[in-house]
Amino acid sequence: MDAFAHSFDPTSLREYDIRGVVGRTLHPADAFAIGRVFGSIVAGQGGRTVAVGYDGRLSSPQLEPELVRGLVASGMQVLRIGCGPTPMLYYAAVTLAADGGVMVTGSHNPPDYNGFKMVLANKPFYGRQIVDLGRRAAAGDVVEAEPGGTRDVDVMADYVARLLSDWDGGDRILNVVWDNGNGSAGEALQRLVSSLPGKHTVLNGEIDGRFPAHHPDPTVARNLEQLIAEVRARQADLGIAFDGDADRIGAVDDEGRILAGDQLLVILARDVLRERPGATIIADVKASQVLFDEVTLAGGTPLMWRTGHSLIKAKMAEIGAPLAGEMSGHVFFADKWYGFDDALYAAVRLLSIVARMKGPLSAVRDALPPVLNTPELRFDCDDTRKFAVIDEVADRLRQAGATVSDIDGVRVSTSDGWWLLRASNTQAVLVARAEARSEEGLERLKAALVEQLAGSGLSAPDFSGEHAGH
Repeated sequence: MDAFAHSFDPTSLREYDIRGVVGRTLHPADAFAIGRVFGSIVAGQGGRTVAVGYDGRLSSPQLEPELVRGLVASGMQVLRIGCGPTPMLYYAAVTLAADGGVMVTGSHNPPDYNGFKMVLANKPFYGRQIVDLGRRAAAGDVVEAEPGGTRDVDVMADYVARLLSDWDGGDRILNVVWDNGNGSAGEALQRLVSSLPGKHTVLNGEIDGRFPAHHPDPTVARNLEQLIAEVRARQADLGIAFDGDADRIGAVDDEGRILAGDQLLVILARDVLRERPGATIIADVKASQVLFDEVTLAGGTPLMWRTGHSLIKAKMAEIGAPLAGEMSGHVFFADKWYGFDDALYAAVRLLSIVARMKGPLSAVRDALPPVLNTPELRFDCDDTRKFAVIDEVADRLRQAGATVSDIDGVRVSTSDGWWLLRASNTQAVLVARAEARSEEGLERLKAALVEQLAGSGLSAPDFSGEHAGH
């Protein structure tokens, strides 16, 4: 033990990372503490090296050196890869055989946020491990060590070359529009498109932590308006968008229609299953039943799992699945890739598929069975109450003899379709979604959801907003 001790703002210790508002709930001292404790955890496992990267946020160049200082104080040799996308940090941790990795990133949060994503021995560092890191910081439970050192390592050229090595397109010359959203993929994306065949237009390619064009979250439809307009104006074959640190992908077809995360996974899964028949494809509990059915039709084994990129990654590694995805746009390839979520890599695989297609991407989308779904509904519920509500609803449903999956909250299947209610791992909210084959069926599912919420003393969520065919 040394004189070090540090208390984090409790709101910054999240399920999958450490994140907060810079200057309010997150400070340079937190960055040092993360380095000091995480380095001690790596040392405790016999490790010596930690790779570190950072995103394009205005605060990242202030936080990264303090993180590095903490790691060095714990005896670590720090491999500094500089500014780039989060998956490039994951790539560096794997290929440089680092014992751990830390990415300074606020992901898709507003510009005044920042945070830290961690991997330990190439596995996600999350949940209880983050709680334990906070406990150890408060207790001053860190190693006494000879200071380590730092080395600057430029992995970007190797990373982009590795992305390109899995290009597997046909003779078709694609016209592609990309929206970097001013995120940290900027330089890597420019290098990638300069070497890919086809015609490529990059929007908002400059890395700018103020995100002047729009918020960098491709799951929100309004953030894709610029991309949709450009795809239509340029009569492009498809459009690709990234979140702020490029571990999540958004896609738009040749007609300018958004492909939801589960629709994208259908297209990717069919391609993987051509060479790996019978393989397990994982998707989160919010995904459409269409996805699970289509994986089965393509000769695969669908597995519904808990929402959360760390949870999905861990399950994928456990069972050896070659592909997994979430509605949020995290796509994980272990087929030819390393099992982590990488939007640039997912884009290369998607473009390869489209380049081998005879017809347009919109035709594939149109051929999927039509269903109607609500948007993801999020409504406030106290942290101390949200899990109890799920337990109460599950008990009532079981007593009623309902068909329920309880992998993550409750997902109730009926002749109309399904509805879901789960507690968010990261916020004081409940999340709901429903999907049916008809408007009448959707209304019945929504009514069943409202009835269960009322049974636990909660009012109905706001169902306003269009539910698109899906």
